[in-house]
Amino acid sequence: MVRLKKHLLAEVDGDQSTAPLSMYCFMTGLIDSVTFSAIFVWCAFQTGNSLQLALALARLFSGQHDHSFHIADRQALCSVLTFIFGAFIGRIGDKLGCKTRLWLALGTFIQTLFTMAAAIAIWQSHQGSVADVRANPAWTNVSSFVCVGFLSASMGLQGIMGKRVNTQFTTTVVLTTTWCELMADPKLFDIRRMVISRDHKIMAIGSLFFGGFIGRLLIDSIGSAATLGIGTGIRLIVSVWWLFVPEKQAGK
Repeated sequence: MVRLKKHLLAEVDGDQSTAPLSMYCFMTGLIDSVTFSAIFVWCAFQTGNSLQLALALARLFSGQHDHSFHIADRQALCSVLTFIFGAFIGRIGDKLGCKTRLWLALGTFIQTLFTMAAAIAIWQSHQGSVADVRANPAWTNVSSFVCVGFLSASMGLQGIMGKRVNTQFTTTVVLTTTWCELMADPKLFDIRRMVISRDHKIMAIGSLFFGGFIGRLLIDSIGSAATLGIGTGIRLIVSVWWLFVPEKQAGK
């Protein structure tokens, strides 16, 4: 038991966490492809959702007398609030050790449960997977809001966990900063050797892009619920994966 406890409470080596963090980025692309295809809302990228709420508030003062709370604005608000809730759960890692194998495995398992709950909710909603136009979203009932909430919470939790590992993958959910840092990297064109600060950012961007690509292919083939079911399985694998990431060496 002493050896097991020591193993679980050891901090992982961020430089050797590339694989699970790449899968985090992949899951960002996969999950956002599901929600954007259905309701044009990004569960991971809260900049757009926050601005959408600001525009909704501005309509009250535009002279158009539009006081309705549009479905798109409700979905954006649901995503923002539950994302914050998921990120708040991530603070549990401060108690257990935000870089320990125990917290990284446990936190990813919580993400797995959230994704599973979202898959069940959208399956029970009996709604479609793809919206033709923004004004006519595919998801409109209560079960779909539950799905959006659980997916956004999982992204909030993933984001704070990725940030606390403190690698070139940053939060694993927002790539605007990653793109800027990549373009500003002084060794961007030093192609004769590996450069972690550059190469890991490229991996993060590529993984997210690939996740979105695969997500849309799966949505068109098997629907949102089954796609999220596959995402649940991937997150479960990553949960176990963290237990085998090498620990950080003393003085490194």
